[in-house]
Amino acid sequence: MDLPLSDFRKMSVQEFDTTKLLDHAAQQARERKYSEFPIIDVDSHHYESESMGEILEYMEDPVIAQLARAASTSNSKGPGVLNAGGIGYQDMGGRVSRYQLRTIEKVDGGGKHRDIALTKRWMDAMGIDIAVLFPTPMLQLGLHPQVEVEVALARAYNRWLCERILAQEPRVRSMLYLPFNDAEASYKMVKEFGDKKGVCGFMITSARYRPVHHNSYMKTYALIEEMGIPLAFHAGYNWGDQSISMLNRFISVHGLGFVIPNMIHMANWVMNGLPERFPKLKLIWIESGLAWLTFMIQRFDNEYMMRSSEAPSLKKLPGEYITDMFYTSQPMEMPRDMGMLEATFRMIKAETQLLYSSDYPHWDFDLPSTIYDLPVLSPQGKRNILGGNAVKLFNIQDVGKKLAQVA
Repeated sequence: MDLPLSDFRKMSVQEFDTTKLLDHAAQQARERKYSEFPIIDVDSHHYESESMGEILEYMEDPVIAQLARAASTSNSKGPGVLNAGGIGYQDMGGRVSRYQLRTIEKVDGGGKHRDIALTKRWMDAMGIDIAVLFPTPMLQLGLHPQVEVEVALARAYNRWLCERILAQEPRVRSMLYLPFNDAEASYKMVKEFGDKKGVCGFMITSARYRPVHHNSYMKTYALIEEMGIPLAFHAGYNWGDQSISMLNRFISVHGLGFVIPNMIHMANWVMNGLPERFPKLKLIWIESGLAWLTFMIQRFDNEYMMRSSEAPSLKKLPGEYITDMFYTSQPMEMPRDMGMLEATFRMIKAETQLLYSSDYPHWDFDLPSTIYDLPVLSPQGKRNILGGNAVKLFNIQDVGKKLAQVA
């Protein structure tokens, strides 16, 4: 739990340490003996905006690079090249003190990048062996009005991430950002970066307006399938969406905005027969919770039984394809009735398909105990979700003796 704002204001630079903020998490890790089995965090984050100067060194378009540098100056009048939108609700009005303090936290990375040192610091405290790292402001880059900006920044970020972060630290992995608004650029991105060290898949940000079933994307899906790595859809909200804009509270936007885009992309993916066209392509749906899945399974099974002629490619019920996909645990909605969560787990085959994620350092992150302490899971099921499923999905070979604990 973060420090109260009053304590934050009194704190000196020398006193702040992520390890102190996560002291209770470290205590949980010791008490629950996380060291005895692998824990893989399939959705964690860094703030790539803090390294934008370095990233722009990899920008090949000098005009876009200059615009980005100009927008980052202290007297700039716009939001900058990321154009992320939003008005600061994610930091809970300044009460999540690690947001402000992370920029002044002192680290000794032993010659490695600051992002690596900060990431390993929270990983060690929480008992996590490997973290799959994603950007943060770039999650809304799919809404940028200039497609060429998304492509240029995505390639610069991916190059920077591969060279400065992934190549330097085996415990940090990533599913690289695909500039999905440009199908050809996405294909080239997979070809260029698919075999780089630490790249364990590719990620599409869900807050965008591109139909996933368009024929221009088929060769990209085929290439990812051929490589044997997963494709992820990472949720995000868009308060500017015509429907979402009717909501007047961020809590409402957060509750619906992270779910609806993934629901739309999943509906298009399944009902257009892409699971049959790419049967070996593993899909992961990230940061949209789990409660929506029981709705999707029941609703689309029912629709299909009434109008199966509109989905001629399907060879089984839509919900059966959905239960073969993979999901991350954060945010895992905790119902009033634990039986509701147990039913959800059963419907999505959680013990083989669910992947632990923390979403750290965001305000609503979940510790591994969120899974470990659930009464509805068997001991082996907990270990599968916390790490075993990810070890198999990503074909992870290097978590040492802990691999022996994977069922």
